[in-house]
Amino acid sequence: MALNEESAEKRKSARLAIFELANMISVPMSLNAIVRLKVADAIWQGGSNAPLSASQILQRIASTGSDPENLQRILRMLTSYGVFEEHLTIESSPLDGSASERKYSLTEVGKTLVTDTEGLSYAPYVLQHHQDALMKAWPLVHEAVLDPTTEPFVKANGEPAYDYYGKQPEMNELMLKAMSGVSVPFMEAMLDGYDGFKGVERLVDVGGSAGDCLRMILKKHPGVRQGINFDLPEVVAKAPIIPGVTNVGGDMFKSIPDGDAIFMKWILTTWTDNECKLIMENCYKALPVGGKLIACEPVLPKDSDDSHRTRALLEGDIFVMTIYRAKGKHRTEEEFKQLGQSVGFSHFRAFYVDYFYTVLEFQK
Repeated sequence: MALNEESAEKRKSARLAIFELANMISVPMSLNAIVRLKVADAIWQGGSNAPLSASQILQRIASTGSDPENLQRILRMLTSYGVFEEHLTIESSPLDGSASERKYSLTEVGKTLVTDTEGLSYAPYVLQHHQDALMKAWPLVHEAVLDPTTEPFVKANGEPAYDYYGKQPEMNELMLKAMSGVSVPFMEAMLDGYDGFKGVERLVDVGGSAGDCLRMILKKHPGVRQGINFDLPEVVAKAPIIPGVTNVGGDMFKSIPDGDAIFMKWILTTWTDNECKLIMENCYKALPVGGKLIACEPVLPKDSDDSHRTRALLEGDIFVMTIYRAKGKHRTEEEFKQLGQSVGFSHFRAFYVDYFYTVLEFQK
């Protein structure tokens, strides 16, 4: 191929890439539509996962008047992103002798949207990301570059996200359900692959919400005799009673209850470096010599690539910047290590037990 022909091909490929990126909003919004329509549950039907046409899916989820062609358009596009598997069948037709029909089943990706026996799935996580208040912030991402003192969510809605959620019960409930859907699979993987709770008798969960993580930890590690579910007073006031768990209200920026070990999940990533240092300093003060902080966080790879994991982590980083804290961020393993050392932790280990989260252990 001549040099000019090769350059022309590269330009065509580049234009296609830009078209794809510019139209990328179709992907999350179509995924949002699929979740709202409960398509995954309709196809799954207790594990059958039998390929269904758009018309057959609509018979299970919608009233008359719905449009199977438009649903098929969404299904076909998401098939190209690995959410569905397409089955093209050829049937006889009296008009031209044959006709094709597209049917769809769930891939492993699509199965994450199926509601399990405990009522959990990744579907609420999708919906939580696409609520109106959050969507209003996205056209202002450039503002996080021009003015990092205020995150785009605040500029769009007038107050920080957590304050806003607190005044919107439906939003807050959806966020909690979304976190549960993500948290349970991670905690299962963590408890299978991480042995750092051995020897711990008193465990403090910072930002423990309803105490679900403590419940799972205590079940797996009966040697943990006392769990402290530490969160804001208004949060723990609604927490259920769990045997072996004491609910304690407070502010992690002021002090943290004493324990042999302190556990936290997706806490540090939503705060600035200085705020993280303050949280970690309070953890350090609450621990005995040899005690440890066990933090589960998204950890960025050192190098950028186009893998699903790297993209998910980098996209999550922009989500944090846009919604929660303009200078809150996902960090690399080395950046977390340096934060720990800056407040006095002398030993650091990282455990990759899940595709998205990493277990970071800081020992005093």
